[in-house]
Amino acid sequence: MRPPVLIVLHGELSTPGRVAIQLRNRDIPLDVRRPRFGDELPKTLDGHTGAVIFGGPQSANDDDEIVKREIEWIGIPLKEKKPFLGICLGAQMLAKQLGARVYKHPDSHAEIGYYPIKPTAAGRGLCRDWPSHVYQWHREGFDLPDKTVLLAEGDCFPIQAFSYNNLAYALQFHMDVTHHTMCRWTTRGHERMTLPNAKPREAHFADKLQHDPACRAWFSEFIDQWLKPCEAPEAAIGSHKTPQRRVSKLSRS
Repeated sequence: MRPPVLIVLHGELSTPGRVAIQLRNRDIPLDVRRPRFGDELPKTLDGHTGAVIFGGPQSANDDDEIVKREIEWIGIPLKEKKPFLGICLGAQMLAKQLGARVYKHPDSHAEIGYYPIKPTAAGRGLCRDWPSHVYQWHREGFDLPDKTVLLAEGDCFPIQAFSYNNLAYALQFHMDVTHHTMCRWTTRGHERMTLPNAKPREAHFADKLQHDPACRAWFSEFIDQWLKPCEAPEAAIGSHKTPQRRVSKLSRS
């Protein structure tokens, strides 16, 4: 078994959703931590396969010590050349760590629901079959950091995905969502659907029927690409020591 992937969540009830499912399918355990609720982040990722920072209600621009510490902490996987994935807020944190601007839309537009996405040539080189629409839940975007590769673009927020050194990836959109996630978000966060450019709740589920199969297939291919740098012979994998702290094969979503 490979060492666990560090999972950083921002809500008390948040789950890793489809990330957990994909890692479980590859027999990779999870080390789930919630810094906002007292969990410490590791000083090294020597005992981890990689790390994922998920979305949340915070902003990467917040004058908040926990947000600042998470942004600074991203320097550890970058320095240690460990696979890193930032989703939504996590993507904005990666952009901020790399020196890019995180900003609100000039017309206060949000992306809440399914929206078109346009992969670049580099994006198609990473994953062959991209969905035409992806699920979004945000009202801030980011500029493309220096020395990164643009993977996908959007209409309202132009930068939708980028890679850094073929190890760190930022996804503004939510390939991690499950049906359970969407039900929870559209219920607890119903006020977000009144924001400019947001989609009504019924459109979320109608569009899911059309677009989710392609999103699910894409995410499986992406996870394989993301894990490629840490593929190793079984003997080398077995030499790692798995941290005992809160390691699980979490698959609920």
